[in-house]
Amino acid sequence: MLIHEMTDVGTAGQIGADGVRSLLSGVILAGGQARRMGGQDKGLLPWRGLPLAEHVARRLREQVDQVLVSANRHPVEYAAWGEVLADDPGLEAWSGPLAGVQAALRVARHEWLLAVPCDTPRLPHDLAMRLWQGAQAVQAPLAVARAGGRRHSVCMLLHRSLAPGLRDWLLAGERKVGMWQDSVGAVEVDFGADDSAFANINTPDELAAVDNPDQGA
Repeated sequence: MLIHEMTDVGTAGQIGADGVRSLLSGVILAGGQARRMGGQDKGLLPWRGLPLAEHVARRLREQVDQVLVSANRHPVEYAAWGEVLADDPGLEAWSGPLAGVQAALRVARHEWLLAVPCDTPRLPHDLAMRLWQGAQAVQAPLAVARAGGRRHSVCMLLHRSLAPGLRDWLLAGERKVGMWQDSVGAVEVDFGADDSAFANINTPDELAAVDNPDQGA
C-alpha cells in the first residue's frame, strides 16, 4: 500500500511534532562492513567537517526522544551520539541492517522505533512525523519511506511488537529488508519525486558527490 501526503488521518495522526517525538525511539544503523567503501566505517567518515553519523544524529534528535546506535565496530566513537548496541550474539555475524533494528527494538524506551542508515546525512526533517501519520492512517505496524519512485527500505518506523518475528526471520537466515517489510504488512509513505534527501553513500565517488555543497542542505 502506498500513502501520499495526508491532510486528515484522525486524532492519532494529528498529534503535533513534539508529541510524536515524545513517543519515538530512533536507531542509527552503522553496523555494516562497508565493503564498497574499502571496509572503512562509513558512519565515521567526514562530510562537511563532521562524521556522517553526527549529521544523522542531529536529524534524529529533532524527531525522536531517544537515540540508539547499532554498531559492530568503534563503540567508543559511536557512543558520542547514543547508546551503542552490538548485534544479537545469537545471530550470524554481519546479518545486515535488520539485525541492528532487532537489537534496537529489544532495548528501545518507546514502542515505536525510527530506523535510519548512518550514511544518509540529509534525511527529511519531517521523516518521523510523516511515517507516523502513514502508519496510523491504516493501523500498520511499519511504515517505510518511498521517494523518486522507489522504496528506501532502511528508512522505516516500526512497532516493538514486530521484534520476536524479526528475530525468527533472521535466525532462519533471511536478510532481505523489503521482503520482511512486506511480510508484516508495511505501508509505503510517498515523499515525492525528489529523493535527494535519501541519498546514501556506498562508495568514495558517492561520498564526493554528496559532499558537493551545491547538492542541497
